[in-house]
Amino acid sequence: MTQTLHNTASKKPDGLPARTRWAILAVILAADVLDLLDATITNVAAPTITADLGGGPALVQWLGAAYALALGVLLVPGGRLGDKYGRRKLFLIGLAGFVAASLACGLAPTPATLVAARLIQGAFGALVIPQGFGILGATWPRDQIGKAFALFGPAMGLSAVGGPVLAGFLVDADLAGLGWRPMFLINLLLGGAALLAATRLLPRDTGDRSVSVDVPGSALLAGAMLGVLGGLIDGSANAWTTRPLTLLLLGVAAFAAFCHRQRTAAHPLIEPSLLRNRGFAAGLTLGVAAFAATSGLLYVISLFLQQDLGRTPADTALGLIPLTLGIVIASIACHGLIHTYGRRLAVTGLLILLAGCVWLLLQIHNTGPHTTSWHLLAPLVILGIGMGTCFGTIYDLTIGDIAPSEAGSASGSLNAVQQLANATGAATVTTVYFHSNGTTSLLVVAAAVATCLPLTALLPATPQKEQHH
Repeated sequence: MTQTLHNTASKKPDGLPARTRWAILAVILAADVLDLLDATITNVAAPTITADLGGGPALVQWLGAAYALALGVLLVPGGRLGDKYGRRKLFLIGLAGFVAASLACGLAPTPATLVAARLIQGAFGALVIPQGFGILGATWPRDQIGKAFALFGPAMGLSAVGGPVLAGFLVDADLAGLGWRPMFLINLLLGGAALLAATRLLPRDTGDRSVSVDVPGSALLAGAMLGVLGGLIDGSANAWTTRPLTLLLLGVAAFAAFCHRQRTAAHPLIEPSLLRNRGFAAGLTLGVAAFAATSGLLYVISLFLQQDLGRTPADTALGLIPLTLGIVIASIACHGLIHTYGRRLAVTGLLILLAGCVWLLLQIHNTGPHTTSWHLLAPLVILGIGMGTCFGTIYDLTIGDIAPSEAGSASGSLNAVQQLANATGAATVTTVYFHSNGTTSLLVVAAAVATCLPLTALLPATPQKEQHH
């Protein structure tokens, strides 16, 4: 998260009843869960949405990429806006905007309006998420806050799984003949309840108007990502004419300007001292490749199950459960091993992930359209174990030797980069899928995972004994 723990509440944490603190935690968890559900909810539903609205492969790619792009670009500025104007205010504005954008998604009449609504959803989500840890730090005593943080891992893991599963069953249920739309409209109920509870429970804080927000840097990063993703998706969906190539060049130019801005701005989005830290820089690069590869992998598996094997959205969601179980099992098992095995655990996770990719590739190559759930069971479990072993481990090691004063910026940067990698990976790997086949896409994913292995040698050997949020 992008926040350090400042106590800006009107009451001291010790002055709040335990019941109130747990209720505040429930509201923050509910908002974060809602956000993560919507980050993954289109993985399974994309083919159904495109069949209804049109838009073809380009819409499939934009559905996930638009949300992750807006979220990734605005996470760090969203956190600083909360510091500046008050976390309660930004949380409420973000959640209200998220609910309104969900309504716009559910009512979208065209592909363009749906993509625009997904961008707005991600933007408001980026206002909500960074406020959570800061609010908890202002309402929970330091000696008890570990209990609150301990619930985030399981909740986020279940949410990442729950998005596709919920989408699959809601699409197949075809509530009131609305098809895929209820998977967005349900946010009116869930988000509305969370908003009412937040209005009543969250403590008031005034913020600090001296906090600076790098608006030009955020704008350059947004332009860079829109240019690169727009060019990639436009070129793959139509043809590599002057328009997509121009978008790519503009995106690269904007990214170069963003990098220059980070070196010269008084308050950059990413602290320059972090990039001079070899372990952090290596972990950031490794995270980009790993998160991009797995994001694309999940999309390709979903598309293969529906478009190649003819599965329904609900069947596809059920088919992903073995992968989910692997993630949960590995995440729990590795939690107590990171301080003992350090970066060896990251290497192990990447090797398992690579083995799962190769196994799945060979299985699909051999059985093709006759592939059954039993054929996919073992490789999907292995893939899940590899993912679950990698992700938390890479994150902990990347911030393993940073200064405590840099922890908030480092955590926010990692979260933002993860979302941007998700957007880029989904667009890139699905581009390969639409222009070739599932096995070629898996080869690309396997190659990306393989490139991560040398970078692990640059990570800190073990994480810090205590992490600062």
